[in-house]
Amino acid sequence: MSVEISRRQMMILGAASMGLCSLPVQGKNTKNQMPDVPEITLEKYCKKLKRLMETQVTDPESHWFGGIPDTYGIHYCTTAAELIRDGAAVYCLPASKYHQSSELLQRIEWASGFLKHVQHEDGFIDLPSTNFNSPPDTAFVIHSVASAVAIAKMYRNEHIAGFVRDFLLKAGEGLTAGGIHTPNHRWAICAALAQIYDLYPDKRYIDRIDQWLAEGIDIDAEGQYTERSTAGYNAVVNNALTVTAIKLKRTELLEPVRKNLNAMAFLIHPNGEVVTEISRRQDQNTRGTMANYWFPLRYLAVHDQNGLYTSMLAYLEPDHIELHRLMEYPETGGILPAPEPIPDDYERDYILSGITRARRGKTSITIPHGLNSRLVSFRRGEAVINAVRMASAFFGKGQFVPVQFRKQDGQYYFRQHLQGHYMQPITDPSFLPVRPEDWTRRTGRRKASQRCSLIYEARMRETPHGFEITVSAKGTDNVPLVIEINLREDGQLTGVMSAGDADICFLPENHFAEFRMGENVIRFGPGRCEHRWTALRGAEPKLSGPSVYLTGYTPFEHTITFEVA
Repeated sequence: MSVEISRRQMMILGAASMGLCSLPVQGKNTKNQMPDVPEITLEKYCKKLKRLMETQVTDPESHWFGGIPDTYGIHYCTTAAELIRDGAAVYCLPASKYHQSSELLQRIEWASGFLKHVQHEDGFIDLPSTNFNSPPDTAFVIHSVASAVAIAKMYRNEHIAGFVRDFLLKAGEGLTAGGIHTPNHRWAICAALAQIYDLYPDKRYIDRIDQWLAEGIDIDAEGQYTERSTAGYNAVVNNALTVTAIKLKRTELLEPVRKNLNAMAFLIHPNGEVVTEISRRQDQNTRGTMANYWFPLRYLAVHDQNGLYTSMLAYLEPDHIELHRLMEYPETGGILPAPEPIPDDYERDYILSGITRARRGKTSITIPHGLNSRLVSFRRGEAVINAVRMASAFFGKGQFVPVQFRKQDGQYYFRQHLQGHYMQPITDPSFLPVRPEDWTRRTGRRKASQRCSLIYEARMRETPHGFEITVSAKGTDNVPLVIEINLREDGQLTGVMSAGDADICFLPENHFAEFRMGENVIRFGPGRCEHRWTALRGAEPKLSGPSVYLTGYTPFEHTITFEVA
């Protein structure tokens, strides 16, 4: 196996393997021993703090004094907590232009006052977009605020610790009894309580942590947590478990983190993005990376001397180095081991997650196992086919969402059977008349007639230069049908013509089309254009980005080949 990475990534990996990474070994931090922070990281944090301070509410008469409004004028505790956390880091760091800045210290005090002002009597804060009086969102805020206090104490600054002590203790009191919404919230609360315990020991915090941990860590045999949120909550869980393991010296909590990170190595695309089709959360089918995995990857790469994690970090450093983690956990600054290749030549079926993954160097294929209108996604480097979908105008419910899946002899088979019918008059006098409020519940009393059916099938297989998919629809005749090939934005698309109803909808012009992104090219076809109707009634809404449509009528069968060039 080999790993395809950019020249920039090669430079990072080379430096790491020689012990010259931008984050050299650090021992326990003392007043005279500071972490070696990359200049780009420090500059990024200073710029962020400048933006936060410029928008912070400085009017003492304002209800939101010390808070930071977003573009809609909503004041989130998370943003104020970030000012406190990042402010503490750069305030304590001699290399920072904000080192021991009296202005910054005042802004931290104001942000701390804001948190105490909006905190409820039971210790919790609100997430104005959705959750109110929320224990888990309080935990997420504590992650930042407690980190600020830990850094301040390490660098012997008692002012910052004093600003938020009451807030943390009141929040800790609430979290000894507070509830959750989602699976990851359990571990977020455990991490928050572990952080508070580290600062202000109280056995009740440990007792509550043990109550949550007694449920067992929710990781499956394929290395995925319950939410399977590869671009979101996987990282939340990994960060929380890593913090809890370190603060409480419970190294067994690092095992599920390793298991998930090892699994993620097979869910990375050639450009560092991750597979999101399996997610059960809002990151499903979105564009995401492992940016938020930096801390557990960095900590375990050094702690375990794991070269695979070194390679995975190459996509993240230095852009996603977390300054506060680097300062609070100086062991993350240790020298990375020599890189080991990220797997890039494999085919793996994930039965629990419901996908098949294949990598062939710069080529990456993801195939959902049914119950997903996206039959496949395919990419060559930066050139990305987001999805291939099929739909018809059949009774306004014609989107192909396979309900049957099987793999046989290296090929993937999908099937769905749709039915439609009309209804006869109700003849039972006990159910007459049919008033407006009766229509829905009396529907089952009507006999069906003029039954129609449509059977969708798809067959997919890998080829030496890509893959091919054959789709068919048969049963009711003359039903308009489309195949949507959705592409990533900003590429160059040739061999197509405008569909006429939108500037990002296209029909095939000739035999094959080409999609180019930089040096990467995907060629697909042959095209088919029997009508120009692309936005069929009953089909799912068009995906964002350009789409090429192949059109026809039932009975229909067509094979599309996707090849890299």
